[in-house]
Amino acid sequence: MDQFNIDLPALIGSRICHDLISPIGAINNGLELLEMAGTGAAPGPELALIGQSVESASARIRFFRIAFGAAGDQTMGQNEVTSILRDLYTASRVEIDWQITSPQSRNCVRLAFLSLLCMETALHHGGRITITVEAGQWRLHAEADKIAIDPALWALLSQPNPDQSLQPAQVQFALLPILAQAQGKEITVDSADTVLTLSF
Repeated sequence: MDQFNIDLPALIGSRICHDLISPIGAINNGLELLEMAGTGAAPGPELALIGQSVESASARIRFFRIAFGAAGDQTMGQNEVTSILRDLYTASRVEIDWQITSPQSRNCVRLAFLSLLCMETALHHGGRITITVEAGQWRLHAEADKIAIDPALWALLSQPNPDQSLQPAQVQFALLPILAQAQGKEITVDSADTVLTLSF
């Protein structure tokens, strides 16, 4: 797949996320104004539910903008990355431990985020994922009571198959190897009953 075909979907993803984040932010601002105006009564569960939903939507859009959007030549610092991951996984059964302290290229962070989406599919009952990088080698290591991978899906990471039928929630398995190859990286996976490691 040539560079044009890689970049076009990424630009579409960036555009969608960019256009959605403004109305989501406006809803959140509106909620804050309602709370500041006050009526003398305690906020009801309705506003709390709306607030939680807005926070969840905002976190997902920020994450998806990195995972599926155009990467460019920017770098991302630890605070920016951990802020996105904290907001996204705060109510999840999956715990993320981002141990990388130095700024990293947005391209590599995008690969890591797509890898996280892949690993989530194997952690049906939750677990812990630790992300590290050493000498340019990225490693995502998951530990859980039970690891359950779909062999056909995970085979796509090392042997891309354009004829493989995928669901929308599985698109990361097709995109990750394409983007990794474009950066000259090879994906390796090791799995057992309670551990799963993805490296690139």
